[in-house]
Amino acid sequence: MLLRTLTLAALLVALLSTSTATQNASSIVAGASKAMGVDTLNSITYSGTARNGAFGQSKAIGEPMGAVNVTRITEYTRTVNFAPGGDAAALVSRATGPTQPPTVPGVPAPMPGVFNQNITAQQASTNWNQALNIWTTPWGFLKGAAANNATVRQQGGQQLVSFTPPNLKSPSGQTYSVTGYINGQNLVSKVETRVDNAVVGDLLVEFEYSNYQNMNGVQVPTRIVQKQAGMATFDAEIKAATPNPANLTALLTPPPPPAGAPGGAAGGPPPAPAAAPVEKLGEGVFKIGGNYTSLAVDMGDHILVVESGQSDARGLAVMAAAKQAIPNKPIRFVVNSHPHFDHASGLAAAAAEGATILTHRNNEEAMERLMSGPRTLTGDSLSKLPARRVNFFEAVGDRDVRKGNNGKVVELHRAPNEHSDGMLIVYLPAEKVVWSADVTAVNPNPGQLATVRAVNQTLTKLNLDYNSWIQAHPPNPDKPLTKADVVAAAGTK
Repeated sequence: MLLRTLTLAALLVALLSTSTATQNASSIVAGASKAMGVDTLNSITYSGTARNGAFGQSKAIGEPMGAVNVTRITEYTRTVNFAPGGDAAALVSRATGPTQPPTVPGVPAPMPGVFNQNITAQQASTNWNQALNIWTTPWGFLKGAAANNATVRQQGGQQLVSFTPPNLKSPSGQTYSVTGYINGQNLVSKVETRVDNAVVGDLLVEFEYSNYQNMNGVQVPTRIVQKQAGMATFDAEIKAATPNPANLTALLTPPPPPAGAPGGAAGGPPPAPAAAPVEKLGEGVFKIGGNYTSLAVDMGDHILVVESGQSDARGLAVMAAAKQAIPNKPIRFVVNSHPHFDHASGLAAAAAEGATILTHRNNEEAMERLMSGPRTLTGDSLSKLPARRVNFFEAVGDRDVRKGNNGKVVELHRAPNEHSDGMLIVYLPAEKVVWSADVTAVNPNPGQLATVRAVNQTLTKLNLDYNSWIQAHPPNPDKPLTKADVVAAAGTK
């Protein structure tokens, strides 16, 4: 009886604490909303200049805002419509502006473009990767916190207010959460959340707000910095803002697509990948087909796989195909051609298999950090391991030779280029085969040509004797490629 009484008392204390935290959060959110002019704010448009980085696709994977990856938005304008009561089903947002893409050495100067980020009501109510762009604005955060039973705690002189957005679940079934930092001036200084990401797992996304100014009765941060996985990926200088703009409909309406542009609604989620086709290239060497072509090599007592693909599902299919082609042997190594997320999103499956991932030393530190965090949101193969794995990667240098106990040789060579500073090409000397990612040997466009030439220069400098060329992205229609195709594409003799 005493134990039961103590348990009930502890439960009562916990409920009272939660209730008190919720009440305190309500008063803090109300004070910040009043100070920031949010109480009468239904929509807002703001403008200035911005820079947009290349998270997961940068030359140096740990530097999304590197010089060859930053796109400048010269007249950045964003408009957000907030639904009464924080109803996500009615939220819409549009950001746009003319852009100046970065200049890449060896590539013709890029043409100006247009930045477009359009978030529909349906996307905002069903997709957290889209919805967070509204909930994490300083004004949207306060509205969401007021409507969703927020709680509060103190840290470093600031009030940290958190809430769970309604009706949104991650692939694992876990709920998302949003935390805002409210400073002593009743201003939102930062908002953060986590989203599911195939490479990072629970990806931390932060928005930092500073240098507030009163613009037409609303407090507006004139400096905005977005970070992903702790790295800056977007920043903006805001120069003007209008609350409840009279031309809201016009601001939220994208221009019609140009004549001849594809249209229509999206066709739904992509179908599950079929079993990967396997083709024998030589004794103990197999090509695993698909739009991210992989290789499986019998190294005697283990298997070496080249490239795990663009998703966890594809990674699982590649691992299965490799083990089917080379049965009764473990997959000990998986080569990651380069760390761009479209080529690294299958690495969770490789890690779940127990394989060590081989990547160039330029990538190793950043990739190890990115993949070593929690994976409570993804529901992928790595998250389902009974024990958490760490130290996924093994760094290789500019030349790395792998020798199997059966005499099989696989060479990894770094190909310096402006696309990725940690790109590896794979050479199979016995088969006279070269495999490479992101090199188009059939009619490359001007943007692709610099990478083709850089890889061809590496092959020439190393004097690699090869006849067959395999691209991670096969040509359409697929056909065998040779050294002559690479030389012709590079425009050299």
